[in-house]
Amino acid sequence: MSVTYRKAEKSISLAWTGASGAPYGLRLLECLLKSDYQVFLMISSAARVVLATEQGLQLSANADKARSQLLAQFGEVDGELIVLGKEEWFSPPASGSAAPKQMVICPCSTGTLAAVATGMSNNLLERAADVVIKERGQLILVPRETPFSAIHLEHMLSLSKLGVTIMPAAPGFYHNPKSVEDLVDFMVARVLDHLGVNHALTNRWGYDKHNVSDIDY
Repeated sequence: MSVTYRKAEKSISLAWTGASGAPYGLRLLECLLKSDYQVFLMISSAARVVLATEQGLQLSANADKARSQLLAQFGEVDGELIVLGKEEWFSPPASGSAAPKQMVICPCSTGTLAAVATGMSNNLLERAADVVIKERGQLILVPRETPFSAIHLEHMLSLSKLGVTIMPAAPGFYHNPKSVEDLVDFMVARVLDHLGVNHALTNRWGYDKHNVSDIDY
């Protein structure tokens, strides 16, 4: 694998795991690539099952083929996509000396949540998250589960205390969504906001056509 080094502010690690919410992960990847990011993408086996179930996308287990499939979904993009296998230990996300300073796991299963919270590092995805935490980078987890058990909540709390952002896939409705895509964009917009990536996916609170002073209580 040959990778061209990019500045940290234009390089990011992204992981998809086996939680429901494949549309969030796909849309986030598309937005990052169209914003000229270099994206190191890690996909769990369970995530491939979810992609097939929720999106009808039979993503190849071969990294190069998966890359081609995903780029075909998005059309022309300015960024660079690198799809990594679960044991590519010599890839940049595996080492603190080379890993991007930002990482998002979207969607994040509760199994992955547990592995990250306990520092398991049994595969590249888990190791990449561990690296971002130890290097004091920015890690965002987008769990999709309901209800949360005390185990899930304790893992989230322990990670939050380490500076990890826990952003459950819970879209709002105050922007009057008209489609599933609008709900997906709401969540992806919040992730992009925290990453510092410019976007125009949704109207911002207080800047749309509605004025709170005009509401009759």
